[in-house]
Amino acid sequence: MLGSFFEQHMNLLMIPIISAFVGYGTNFLAVKMMFYPIKFVGIRPIFGWQGIIPSKAQEMAEIEVSLIMSKLMSLDDIVKRIDPDKLAKQIHRRLKQSLRVIINDAMKENSPAIWSMLPGAAKHIIYSKINASLPTVVPIMVKDIQYNIRELVDLREIIINRMVENPEIINEIFLKVGEKEFTFIERSGLYFGFLLGIPTMIAWFFYETWWVLILGGLIVGYATNWIAIHMIFEPKHPTKIGPFTLQGLFLRRQKEAAAVYCEIIEAKLMNSEILFDAILKGKGSDQLMEILSVHVDKTIDEHLSLFQPYTSIHLGPEEYFEMKEKIAEQLFADADKIMSYATEYATEAINLGHELTEKMNALTPEEFEGIIRPAYEADEWKLMLVGALLGMAAGYGQLVLLRPDLIASIGF
Repeated sequence: MLGSFFEQHMNLLMIPIISAFVGYGTNFLAVKMMFYPIKFVGIRPIFGWQGIIPSKAQEMAEIEVSLIMSKLMSLDDIVKRIDPDKLAKQIHRRLKQSLRVIINDAMKENSPAIWSMLPGAAKHIIYSKINASLPTVVPIMVKDIQYNIRELVDLREIIINRMVENPEIINEIFLKVGEKEFTFIERSGLYFGFLLGIPTMIAWFFYETWWVLILGGLIVGYATNWIAIHMIFEPKHPTKIGPFTLQGLFLRRQKEAAAVYCEIIEAKLMNSEILFDAILKGKGSDQLMEILSVHVDKTIDEHLSLFQPYTSIHLGPEEYFEMKEKIAEQLFADADKIMSYATEYATEAINLGHELTEKMNALTPEEFEGIIRPAYEADEWKLMLVGALLGMAAGYGQLVLLRPDLIASIGF
């Protein structure tokens, strides 16, 4: 008897099963459409698609950087971790080599007569005295840079530009931090799609009209996305309902997600290489050159004064100034190579990961959801609309299979 019922109504029983696959498919596609393709594919401005997150890279970057700079870490916090004396020790050998070449070239260019007149022993004294002064001069210069760091570097702008130019970094933040949530969205479409397909099956059983399956598909495609997203973030705080404690799936994973987030931030956005590059090539590079010139001038004046009898005869004030300027410019040009020797030390000194994680764990649920919530809020309606349209298409496909005669009667 029961077997006979199933045989007679097999097509009817397929409705929730098909709805389950519709729910899974629309949710899966919705997740992919959030992130891919990274670049626009199609004919602008209408015919084509770009992942929602990459298409809003500027906005997404600004949201993430605001969270980092306001809640987690400031530029001052970062540079203060670098010890000027230890940094000087790391670059001393490379700086000594560079200075020897730079001084030699500058003297040959600006005052070849003087330089050729100086005996080798005298040149050695100049090199030795300048080298001996480096452990004192470099830390003072580093302290000057630390004191003026906000004028030298706009870390917020640098990080935003880096994320906008490399939208895959933004994708990585969302995809890795919210990996379990995105997987849940995809799989939940299967469960919710099946459950939502049951009312459609019942409605079709009692009222076989063309719009029932199409409307049911629309509801499944839209609702499975909506339910999954709200389960990720709601309720924000642990809420007791009988023996159960409910909280948004992502918010429940705060410690785990925070560790992943901080690992990406430290590796891709706030490390020593990026910091050094920002200082040397950022908006304050001219001011950095001024700081460097002051210390170079002072050091050269102190040590070349020993050879005043030579310099006063053959080198006028203008040439002397040009020589010092040449040394400072060449030293600045070599700065990135020199600083590369301090990258390992600076990375260990900055070591943001642990402290960033602790600060993230201290965020309120409302603050913490800001890490990946923008990914869902950005043009969320587009995802819902695509889900609804695909659901309708699936409902139409069911109608073709179950009642092709109804298709003919309504003319499509």
